[in-house]
Amino acid sequence: MSTPLGTRLKNRLQQKNGLMVPGAANALAARVIHALGFEAVYLSGAGLTNTFYAMPDLGFISLNDIASHTQAISQAVELPLIVDADTGFGNALNVIHTIKVLEAAGANAIQLEDQISPKKCGHFNDKGVISCAEMVGKIKAAVDARRHDDFLIIARTDARAVEGFEAAIDRAHAYQEAGADVLFVEAPESTQEIQEIPKRLSTPQVVNIVIGGKTPTMDASDFSRMGFGMVLYANASLQGSVKGMQNALSALKAHGRLDESSGLVATFNERQHLVSKNEFDALEKKYADPHRA
Repeated sequence: MSTPLGTRLKNRLQQKNGLMVPGAANALAARVIHALGFEAVYLSGAGLTNTFYAMPDLGFISLNDIASHTQAISQAVELPLIVDADTGFGNALNVIHTIKVLEAAGANAIQLEDQISPKKCGHFNDKGVISCAEMVGKIKAAVDARRHDDFLIIARTDARAVEGFEAAIDRAHAYQEAGADVLFVEAPESTQEIQEIPKRLSTPQVVNIVIGGKTPTMDASDFSRMGFGMVLYANASLQGSVKGMQNALSALKAHGRLDESSGLVATFNERQHLVSKNEFDALEKKYADPHRA
């Protein structure tokens, strides 16, 4: 009997050897991530907001938005799915509802953050955080609401930008005591701060690399050596796809034609392979009316 996805994710994060996890904003991106051999996928709230609404990560998406994409991704790939649930969409009571909805939709882990609502991207300026005590209550509510112990609660603090690094570490300790399975100190601003996080916290931690953001980029081997549980590239696929669209469409605009030989687009066959066209062809043949002309 195969290991449940949540258990697989929990075991990998506890190894603390820098599991590399890309983010996806939709099921097709998750398929690409799966095809390339990554071991888990992250549904990015920022990526979903940018892709679905062409708006910045300022708290515009709803629980229904996240739940529908969670369900689509969980059906598209057999990978552990980590879902960005922002602030949980309200107080502890709202968090209970959020956990139930997303676990039922197919998530294996959810990330909750301690920002005030409406939240902002963790690498934007002028963020605000709720009290540590309020966040502790939300984490306890999340732990109590989950149906399975291997449904992981990832507690993120954005206090580094508001109260300083030491306060962020103190909050992380409190969130661990409240029952969080994974800790996430968002947006450390120096290599020294990054190195301190796994030294000071025993529960597996996330380091989030936002390309162009506040946290310095290092090699995966560096994060593994430091002992991080997860190295998150939440929107690498989104930024890569934007660049790909710009390159392909710029060539089309400039030259008036675009084909597979340009090297700027996936081939037609690659595209059909990603969406499992051959499987649907087989099903159509299986259930076809044998008497149809």
